[in-house]
Amino acid sequence: MAIILFDDTAHQTLLPLTYTRPVADLRIGILTIAEKWAKYLNTSTSFFTLDYLRTKFPANIEADNLFINGAVCPDENLLEAIDKLQTGEALKYNDQLLAVKLTGTDAASFDISAQFDRVITYTNLFVSIKYPEDIFRKNDIELRKDYALLIKGRTSSTISSTNVIIGNDFFAEEGAIAECSTFNTTNGPIYLSANTEVWEGTHIRGAFAICEHSQVKMGAKIYGATTVGPYSRVGGELNNAVIWGYSSKGHEGYLGNSVLGEWCNIGADSNNSNLKNNYDEVRLWDYTTQRFRKTGLQFCGLIMADHSKCAINTMFNTGTVVGVSANVFGAGFPRNFVADFSWGGAQGFETYALKKMFDTAQKVFDRRDHREFNETEKDILKTVFELTEEYRRF
Repeated sequence: MAIILFDDTAHQTLLPLTYTRPVADLRIGILTIAEKWAKYLNTSTSFFTLDYLRTKFPANIEADNLFINGAVCPDENLLEAIDKLQTGEALKYNDQLLAVKLTGTDAASFDISAQFDRVITYTNLFVSIKYPEDIFRKNDIELRKDYALLIKGRTSSTISSTNVIIGNDFFAEEGAIAECSTFNTTNGPIYLSANTEVWEGTHIRGAFAICEHSQVKMGAKIYGATTVGPYSRVGGELNNAVIWGYSSKGHEGYLGNSVLGEWCNIGADSNNSNLKNNYDEVRLWDYTTQRFRKTGLQFCGLIMADHSKCAINTMFNTGTVVGVSANVFGAGFPRNFVADFSWGGAQGFETYALKKMFDTAQKVFDRRDHREFNETEKDILKTVFELTEEYRRF
């Protein structure tokens, strides 16, 4: 049976993070949502997403198909309810479609708003994401679930005796290296993936996870719940930050209550605010309404989409959203919404031309032998450039 993770309206409310990927490709906890479902179900998954993303994220439709909402994170109760579905039956929570089982003929014309043969109501609570801030806000829950999932039946590798490990919820995969650092698991688990490095003098308080081929630089201070995705490098101070992968925040500076996409770079001594001086509720730019939306949060920092970068000493105000492929630099606070493909800072912005952006992206990809900046990647970015033109009215 094919497992197909579909996008619902969350694909729009999660912008700009989902301009370049389906919702299920978002990382929350240790794994992406797609990786969670693949691990729980012990099978591969595919995506049902927007047309311009389908070349990179195709749907694999077979004779029997199980469509699962890509914004929903799996758990045992949800798995049990989905497993009981018969062909043509749908599982819903209120009006939200969670899953539906379809034959190949019906699957080819799948529509989340369609009428199904039978609807089964699901009443248990579960974790799902709707807005960008949900990723760091719910990261602690998912990090603990993923930790339990990944260590089941496994034994941690041994790391150097120069380290201090406090508590019992520590796991290191084969090839993880750490020296002269402290790992405090009394507030949450700590997971070191294969071929990761934690350099000397680092202090980490769980919950925390670092994914394969990433490094924590000397003297870093990291608080939970923080995730560092694959092929990334971090330093300075991090607190409740989620970095998806292939990104760098390698220097001093603070990143808190924040999400960084892939291929991002944070310049040295850059900081984000995560608390307003008047302790008021933080608002975030919402692409669906084209205005700032109340988050209900007192602590909310930086949301930065794929391929965006900032120069040294950049200061991001509380609740700043930076779109895809933006380049931020200069003195002062840039505005709280930096449009996709913007070039500039507090003194003003201009359009970051596609050719210029592609030249930089090619150099960045060349540093990763296993990733290619190919025509598929370029076509996605070209489409995003066109979709976001209205926001670049400088």
